[in-house]
Amino acid sequence: MIRAMFASLENIHPLAPHVVGMALLLLLAWLADIIVKRILLGMVARIARRTEATWDNALVESKVFQRLAWIMPVLVVHYGVNLVPGLSEGVVTVVRNVATAWTSLAVSLAGVAALDAVNAIYEQRPESRERPIKGFLQMAQLVLYIIGGILVISVLIDRSPLVLLGGLGAMGAVAMIVFKDTLLSLAASIQLTSQKVIQVGDWLELPQYGADGDVIDVALYTITVQNWDKTITVIPTHRVMSDSFKNWRGMTEAGGRRIKRSIYIDMNSIRFLDDAEIERFKRFRLLQDYIADKQAELDEYNAAIGVDSDSDVNLRRLTNIGTLRAYIVNYLRNHPAIHDDMTLIVRQLQPGRDGLPIEIYCFTNDTQWATYEGVQSDLFDHVSAIVPAFGLRLFQSPSGFDLAGLAGQPGQDALKSRT
Repeated sequence: MIRAMFASLENIHPLAPHVVGMALLLLLAWLADIIVKRILLGMVARIARRTEATWDNALVESKVFQRLAWIMPVLVVHYGVNLVPGLSEGVVTVVRNVATAWTSLAVSLAGVAALDAVNAIYEQRPESRERPIKGFLQMAQLVLYIIGGILVISVLIDRSPLVLLGGLGAMGAVAMIVFKDTLLSLAASIQLTSQKVIQVGDWLELPQYGADGDVIDVALYTITVQNWDKTITVIPTHRVMSDSFKNWRGMTEAGGRRIKRSIYIDMNSIRFLDDAEIERFKRFRLLQDYIADKQAELDEYNAAIGVDSDSDVNLRRLTNIGTLRAYIVNYLRNHPAIHDDMTLIVRQLQPGRDGLPIEIYCFTNDTQWATYEGVQSDLFDHVSAIVPAFGLRLFQSPSGFDLAGLAGQPGQDALKSRT
């Protein structure tokens, strides 16, 4: 019946059997592709999610099965082209060669994806931190790319891969000299793509090239960065990989942006708290628990050493600087814009000629630049304003206004005579 149908089509037009036959073949290939990708791959994904093993999930996430699924429609074309009536032997050979090349490519890419899955599985093991295998796997992936490329080209030109390898030796030496920058950029692009080091939208900082802004394009030869002043910096891809740079993507993905800034306290204003000040600080909501816990700790210590309570030099007592640090810590922990799950420290740094630095180290829960700067400014507005309430003074170098305020005070004339 099928032969009769094709015979009737030949009466309509000599090419009609060929066109209809190829159309039916492509339709079968399309149906095979739908069955494999939508039904079989879906079943594989569901089975992988239900099992307790992690290796099958890694294979699914690395798209190993999805790349192997490319083979099925190609096999339909490869073996079905012989059934299309009237095709010349040359056409059949070309179609089968293209199908074989596509199969070789799919197998090579599936092998590369499988190596990615192996790396993902291995990174879940504790020893992966000390003995990573990612570099070795990437080298194996490069070999697979080369083998796959040679097989694809040899099949398309209908020659043995050994013949192609023999000619590549001499050509490779010349190509490495003539296309040095191109090859370096190609290798760098493969690294960028496989490792996902730089992506469009990343905030990149390369001071040596004057680049500080968002990546707007990642091409084979260049990476384009739009700086914050809206200028454009174009950097060769291989130079980015050979030099150091800072990528702020990790900050964005973490969901927190760091605040690391200090205020400087005049060390002459640091002292112990008296009883009246302690009672006053007990009325501070953010200090109530701290004062109670600290007083209990100090009373226990002072009672244990058994010295005269009038000998203040032997006693541990609350200080205004320590109470200020406790206040800032509790203020940050109760601040709605500070990230609760990230590092939060208020610490003293090495004192110097500018006083005692009190560093605030925390993270905002919003990484947007404008929001971050607003939160940081509001935080230090409050801290700077609350410092005098603890009997402390902020330190800054004397200004002209400070010197003008000394006019008429004792010793000013002597100061003028010396200057």
